Amino acid sequence: MVEVVIYTKDYCYYCKKAKALLNEKGVKFKEIDVTYDQEKEKEMIEKSGRVTVPEIFINGKLVGGCDDLFELEDRGKLDKLLN
Repeated sequence: MVEVVIYTKDYCYYCKKAKALLNEKGVKFKEIDVTYDQEKEKEMIEKSGRVTVPEIFINGKLVGGCDDLFELEDRGKLDKLLN
């Protein structure tokens, strides 16, 4: 079973958009909200090397942010990663 983890902030439009795509595909994911959690945000930065949200991981591998997720979808590669 695929493991999807998405680091978010509660006010982030791109986070909501990425989660909507995952929900549309029926993908269960673990959301880690870093809005007020500096330790989790630090964890996200260490794992991804990036400071923006969302940061999306599929089976422990960094996919990137919202644009990266949608690019995978547009290229027909997202479903392969999720199955």
